Amino acid sequence: MSERIDLLVHGGDVLTVDDAGTVVPDGAVAVRDGAILAVGPAEELRARYRTDGDGTDIDARGCLVLPGLVNTHTHLAMTLLRGRADDVSLQGFLERVLRWEAELLSPENVGAAVRVALAESVRAGVTSALDMYWFHEAAESVTREAGWRLLTGPTFIDVPDSPDGRAYEERLEWARRDLAERAAPPPGLRPVVFAHSAYTLSPDQLGEIGALAREFGALLHIHAAENATEVATVEVRYGRRPVELLDSLGLLGPDLLLAHAVDLTGPEIAALARTGTSVAHCPVSNLKLGCGIAPVPRLLGAGVTVGLGTDGAVSSNTLDVLGAVRQAALVHKADGDPTAVGAEQAVRMATIEGARALGLGDLLGSLETGKRADLIVLDLGAPHLRPRHDVWSTLAYAATSGDVRDTVVDGRVLMRGRVLTTVDGRAAVAELEELVQAHSPGGPQEGCEAGFAG
Repeated sequence: MSERIDLLVHGGDVLTVDDAGTVVPDGAVAVRDGAILAVGPAEELRARYRTDGDGTDIDARGCLVLPGLVNTHTHLAMTLLRGRADDVSLQGFLERVLRWEAELLSPENVGAAVRVALAESVRAGVTSALDMYWFHEAAESVTREAGWRLLTGPTFIDVPDSPDGRAYEERLEWARRDLAERAAPPPGLRPVVFAHSAYTLSPDQLGEIGALAREFGALLHIHAAENATEVATVEVRYGRRPVELLDSLGLLGPDLLLAHAVDLTGPEIAALARTGTSVAHCPVSNLKLGCGIAPVPRLLGAGVTVGLGTDGAVSSNTLDVLGAVRQAALVHKADGDPTAVGAEQAVRMATIEGARALGLGDLLGSLETGKRADLIVLDLGAPHLRPRHDVWSTLAYAATSGDVRDTVVDGRVLMRGRVLTTVDGRAAVAELEELVQAHSPGGPQEGCEAGFAG
């Protein structure tokens, strides 16, 4: 007799993103208890397993089935400020945003902004994200209710007039209590501590935050070397460049993930490789803020794990990881080497390499037996996706977020047929618009919403 399972995705070509880059034509993925039970030919898995039907079966014929996309650096609630800080430098951007955050942010406002970010991300095939922001409890509540994978935790930034009103010492004790409450996270999650940067925290503070992260086995995430001005600021203040400073403090290592890492020297790249430190590459944000282009080919050549991030929607204006895949595959060719970052490498950065950067490569990022069932179904029927000679090329250079048809996280279908199932997208947008209007007098914004499903 066939074995009962919770979900069967079948009939499409399955891109596993395993080490061999296996593609299973007319394949299937069987899911039970939130994990992948089997991957193989559809005919074989349909014979071995049965579902209860009615929502537990996804027909993926004419589609590509692949791992969910991993956003390794973002600030989800910055959807609240989308379009308010364009065409400025990083330093000008920070000056504006920090002021607005002090004025606008509250747990309720963060929750509303994250709900829109969640709808945008699910529709774009993003199944997990590392989110550094204020009031992370509100973000966690919204995403947990919707069944989406969010890695978040306490954020440290020593600035006046912080939105939550916590002084540094108080924040340290609050963070310890917060981390103690999540000491045993469910599969596919881990504790995270966020240190904003070496220019908003002192070396002593960074050392204490690093010790806190180690105490709880947490991932430590920090902005570092985002542009030349930041590097110069830290060097003048402390006599070392950001990565050199982190190294001197003993913070580099496999449990540290750097955001951006644009302005790096050869010895710094070697230090990242030597210590197993990972990087979240945010090509769209880096270009838009004029920060430069991260030396990703050199990082990859040295053996550094590099994932992809969108940054916040106020600096990149979108949470589209597939868009970041295309940008990553293109921008590094500007120096004249068309092989600098290939299509397959860029797709891997958004899937398995992103999962490895989070320290979760054994559970996320590829479609393999035993891993969490985070996957997406991408409709291949559109003219811009035909003919398909190479699956990696199709994803990196032709596919868009609008081609994503179904999104599954932990075996739960969060979007089916481009309709969100666990969050009301229209209501989320309306709530955020109302919030924005309350802080921006001038009447409601008008626009066509007919195309927004779910």
